[in-house]
Amino acid sequence: MTTLTAAVDYWCNCFLPDREANWERAVERQALTLRFSRPGDEFCTPDEMVTRLHDSGFAQVVVVATPPPPAGTDDPNLFEHVAFRPEEVAGLARDHPRVFRGLWSVDPGSGERGVALAEEMLGEPWCVGLHNHTHSWDRRFDHPDFDPYYRLCEQQDVPFVMQAGASGGRFRHECGHPDGIDAPAAEFPTVRFVLSHTGWPWTTGTIERARRFPNVYLGTATWPLRRWEPELVDFVRGPGTSKVLYGSGFPITGHRQAARQFADPELTSALGDEVVTAVTSINARSVFTRLPDPGEPDPGEPTFDEPTFDEPTFDEPTFDEED
Repeated sequence: MTTLTAAVDYWCNCFLPDREANWERAVERQALTLRFSRPGDEFCTPDEMVTRLHDSGFAQVVVVATPPPPAGTDDPNLFEHVAFRPEEVAGLARDHPRVFRGLWSVDPGSGERGVALAEEMLGEPWCVGLHNHTHSWDRRFDHPDFDPYYRLCEQQDVPFVMQAGASGGRFRHECGHPDGIDAPAAEFPTVRFVLSHTGWPWTTGTIERARRFPNVYLGTATWPLRRWEPELVDFVRGPGTSKVLYGSGFPITGHRQAARQFADPELTSALGDEVVTAVTSINARSVFTRLPDPGEPDPGEPTFDEPTFDEPTFDEPTFDEED
């Protein structure tokens, strides 16, 4: 039996109760068969989430932040509807400085303004990297619009996380093909790229990139352990032990759900405790180097201001299971 200890979740969507209705609208609009709220893993307040994380063996969670949706837009498929706002993440990190950090999700079509905003966000104590909700923009990873953001990650020594593979929604899927990372990984060798969502249905291609490039990692967000494909399990317990990161993609999978599955000998017997620790904790800390030590707060904690912004998208694989 494996018990999670000091685990890190590298991709958590907004868990606040007022976002639940947005998920319901998006699922209904896209006619998805998607169960995203389980007993014990419901949408909740920050304090309730901290208790849940502690009970489940998670020390830290990296959430995703975006600007608010464009004014007058009522498209439930926009990722902005299910993400945090930067001021919300600042509040989380201020109130729970050892638990919460965030990624800033970029808009590759926003030009110099978007790059400047990303740089501003990376100057906030809570921000540990940049994020691309790939299918919102229908741009491959090697699209020139991403180069300024990759360069910014290079300068700031932070990772770039992107959804790889197909989307669970009504989006164009080819933009998420893992072969799009080949050129960026070679051109920006010091940038740590995380190809999230296992890259399904191109998991084989995602694994191949994680093998080939020292700076490319595979992330499992939205894919609970029970759903990991045999080739992914083989990679994790073999050459990929240091190249795979666990993510929940909450609410697609929950933290108590993750704890139950990693405690299931039938699911972890092929992995072992050392591999589970690497995937759920060690690897994330080597990629997200801005994460604080998960120990007790120090007297000199940084000050987290609450910026506000007024300026100017949904998908996940579909699972319906109890555990």
